[in-house]
Amino acid sequence: MIMRFWGPAVAVLAAILVGMSFFGYEIPMALWAVSAAVFFLGAGAYIAQQGLGVYVFKRLLETVFVVWVIASLTFLLLRVLPGGPFDSEKALPPEVMANLAREYHLDQTIPQQYLSYMTDLVHGDLGQSYKYVGRNITSIIAESLPNSVQLGIYALLISYIIGIPMGVLAGWKQGTALDFSAMFLAISGVSLPSFLMAPIFILIFCFWLDWLPVALWDGPASYILPMVVLGIRPAAQIARLTRASVLEVIHSDYIRTARAKGLDARTILFKHVLRNSLIPVLSVSGPLAASILVGSFVIEQIFAIPGIAKHLIVSVTNRDYPLILGTTLLFSVMLVIANLVTDLLMAMIDPRVKMA
Repeated sequence: MIMRFWGPAVAVLAAILVGMSFFGYEIPMALWAVSAAVFFLGAGAYIAQQGLGVYVFKRLLETVFVVWVIASLTFLLLRVLPGGPFDSEKALPPEVMANLAREYHLDQTIPQQYLSYMTDLVHGDLGQSYKYVGRNITSIIAESLPNSVQLGIYALLISYIIGIPMGVLAGWKQGTALDFSAMFLAISGVSLPSFLMAPIFILIFCFWLDWLPVALWDGPASYILPMVVLGIRPAAQIARLTRASVLEVIHSDYIRTARAKGLDARTILFKHVLRNSLIPVLSVSGPLAASILVGSFVIEQIFAIPGIAKHLIVSVTNRDYPLILGTTLLFSVMLVIANLVTDLLMAMIDPRVKMA
């Protein structure tokens, strides 16, 4: 009984949060608390009801292992590559270099630095930035991550809102002009990179039509272009995948049975075809979210969005070891959690999926 209302409740709360965020309303802490409680209590009840506790625990242990491997490899690569965080065209005096190395513990051996970093990481300390003197990595991430998360969520919603209906209609009307038009748009969306589409959209909607602002992240008008440009490519991928899934489903035996029973086309489409066609789409949601995060690096730079991408690019340019490690671990954790949530949703929607 609880699970019957949990999904709609989570969807309604998510829609409220996204809507308030998009239109610039301040979200009360009470609403955040209620949303988190509903989500985690419902998820916990589902996991306990389905006997997935051991599976989730194993996946969380795998997450810890994956994060440790990524942190270790990134740490070692940064130390092995030539150059240092304080190298510049104008060489600093040896005394200054020695003091900087001592200040940031770069005078220690690599094993000592690795042990020190891992000890701090276990305690939740990501270290101090080399570029932004006096600021720790946690505060930098906390300041810029919300904008990147906003952009990613808006783009993901755009990709589903555009991609799923386009794919369903193209598959349902196979061989018609609607099918060919939808697939032409989908192939175009997959083929054109976002760094090419962004200037085209800016030229059309900002300079020629003067409808939208060129850049920044300040209100709904400035959100539209970045989220649309970032969402078009995944929307095209979803449309193609949905079309292929719809074509497979409509030739299934139970669809022929439904037609033989005299069910109308709308009932067959929305009650039988649509739900089963979305299962393959849902299975790629984790990697799709990762691709949107990666693609946001370019979009944030083009539209001057103050997100985490700016810090990642600047940290690589300046060899800011702690900031590179912090942002890399952040995206790794987000990807692993997205895949875990996708697997649980798959098991919830499709009873044939078995977790072990």
